[in-house]
Amino acid sequence: MYIKINLDKILKDKNLSHREFARITGIRHPSISEMCNNTTKRIPIDNLAKICEALECDISDILELKKESAE
Repeated sequence: MYIKINLDKILKDKNLSHREFARITGIRHPSISEMCNNTTKRIPIDNLAKICEALECDISDILELKKESAE
């Protein structure tokens, strides 16, 4: 199992750039990019709260638990 971060899709749906979203939330642009690329190793809880507040969504909209595909 792994956690997929759906931030990039949500930002595209809302027509927000990574840089603009970083400015809105106060989260560093590199951190936003890592989350959008699913390469981040951790997300501070306060950042997750800022993201949910800015996007007016729930944590479950941002994070998704996925099964590893057997390839």
